[in-house]
Amino acid sequence: MRIAGFGFRREATLESLAQALDQLAEQYEAIDKLAVAHSMLPLVEEFGRLRGIEVISVADAELPTVTTLTHSAQSLQARGTGSVAEAVALLAAGHNARLLGPRIISADRQATAALAEGNR
Repeated sequence: MRIAGFGFRREATLESLAQALDQLAEQYEAIDKLAVAHSMLPLVEEFGRLRGIEVISVADAELPTVTTLTHSAQSLQARGTGSVAEAVALLAAGHNARLLGPRIISADRQATAALAEGNR
């Protein structure tokens, strides 16, 4: 199961998420589900509906428990993790999940996405 996790700024739009997801799909092909921190759910839920992809919500409190490949100072301050996208993808993909690579950043720099593979 391949799960794309998202992180984004308040200013992010559906297009921001689309740019990030399309980059992931170009690089890694198949994406089975989307994931996001619970507090950021509405935008990704809408995006998932438009794309016909199931969305998994993970608890915000779990984000700091995940070791990420990349480390954004802004992400660390706001959410307690080096990369929200990477942490969310790993948490949603389940036990023993692995990232397929570091997060990517949308062209407008408002959203990030990372892809994890796991047993969920």
